[in-house]
Amino acid sequence: MPVPHDVLAETELWDAFAESAFKAEAEPSFCWTQYAGHGPGAELLGSPGSVLEIGCGTGRALAHLAQQGVKANGVDLSPRMVQLAGDRWAPLGVRIEQGEILEWLAADESQYDAVYSIFGAAWFTDPSRLFPLVRESLVPGGVFVFSQPPAIPGAYGPQGMYKGGFAGKAMFTYRYSYRPAVWERLLTRAGFATAKAEVLEAPKHGHIGTLIVSARG
Repeated sequence: MPVPHDVLAETELWDAFAESAFKAEAEPSFCWTQYAGHGPGAELLGSPGSVLEIGCGTGRALAHLAQQGVKANGVDLSPRMVQLAGDRWAPLGVRIEQGEILEWLAADESQYDAVYSIFGAAWFTDPSRLFPLVRESLVPGGVFVFSQPPAIPGAYGPQGMYKGGFAGKAMFTYRYSYRPAVWERLLTRAGFATAKAEVLEAPKHGHIGTLIVSARG
């Protein structure tokens, strides 16, 4: 059964995250993994003329692409993050809008050469609802790439996640975890022609790796 996402409560959670995560002095940067300088870069997107980052957070990846001449668009649930990142990267031509990703994609009439998510909306949104909308937002042959931590063995589907620790106001959301083969199946069922999901090992043995998933329309 679908889990009961509360958009207003989750917006509050991500607004709180924005206050701690956004650093005005941070420079443009693009990395799929949680380890600086580790793993592939923006080349996984091919050579897009336009991109959409879903759950774009601080906007640093969009800023990096904008510096390469890419038309860089983003959407994020947090009004506070949109304000901070939008103001910071607007001089580079980055456009960031606020919205709940399923509603936003359903209303958006644009198409993009690439859609991507780095520990973003693809991790926190029901893939059975998200993936068909992403597929429709891509030009023919466009690419969809996302990254997030791999599933904990035996813990699949929606997983509840509290903000911070286990004290204070109960602010929580849901993230989605599956085995790589299941991610691939979800994407092909949503209409993607090809899909590949694999776990990139961490730079240090025994540390948490990164799931990187790519699909082509």
